[in-house]
Amino acid sequence: MAFSLKELGAKLTGKSGVEGDQVKTEAPKMTAAEEAWDLAKTVFFAVAIALVLRIIIFQPFNIPSGSMKPNLLIGDFLVVSKPSYGYSRASLVWPLTRLPIEGRIFSSEPERGDVVVFKNRKDGNKDYIKRVVGLPGDEVQMIGGHLHINGEPIKKEFIGMMTVKCDGRPAQAPAYLETMDNGTSYRVDECHGDNGRLDNIGPFKVPAENYFMMGDNRDQSQDSRVYSLVGYVPLDDVVGKAERLFFSVNGENTQIWEVWEWPFAIRYGRIFDPID
Repeated sequence: MAFSLKELGAKLTGKSGVEGDQVKTEAPKMTAAEEAWDLAKTVFFAVAIALVLRIIIFQPFNIPSGSMKPNLLIGDFLVVSKPSYGYSRASLVWPLTRLPIEGRIFSSEPERGDVVVFKNRKDGNKDYIKRVVGLPGDEVQMIGGHLHINGEPIKKEFIGMMTVKCDGRPAQAPAYLETMDNGTSYRVDECHGDNGRLDNIGPFKVPAENYFMMGDNRDQSQDSRVYSLVGYVPLDDVVGKAERLFFSVNGENTQIWEVWEWPFAIRYGRIFDPID
């Protein structure tokens, strides 16, 4: 069959005849209500995914105080692993943390020396971050600034005098390397040497399914040594294990909302550091 050039061109370009009709693929335009509904669905699913990740896997936290210095600093941002110890009411997000839920699923126990986030029932269910020093059944005591567990002193080596902030002012204070019986080592600062108000206290007998927490900034930490304010921490109140920093800004000299100051205040060397 012969075609003229004009007919052939029309067939190839789809501008003539039944076989050459163009298929329209453009979707009909959405109404304003449909666009709003589509946006709402997108936001809903994004929030739902973020909440699931926050509840099940990792939750971000920031450090507002100096109780864990020198290992965690004011302005550090970190991620807490939820699967490390399983899930309880404390694993949820506010206001779900107020639900009358007891117990823990997929539970595993923190180890001595772990840095954990927990809900402090004695302080309005606020998030606290401390180091686990006493396990269920342990006897914990401070004698002359030296941590004793089950009657045995924890290995403590003098590092040197460091310039630290004590009671809000720069001062020279002794620093030590503590090593747990499982090999976990970390630095502790002693603003008042071995004469702090919590340096001779105890013994404390840790109840079943509870833990004894202490800050690494020993003389500047409100922790399990102060029974009326913290005391023993039930496993059900543990949120998770502090794993790694993901950001750090000098929170003592820069307010968190002063974003324009961040380039000069960011602690670049701490970003993505593991938490020991």
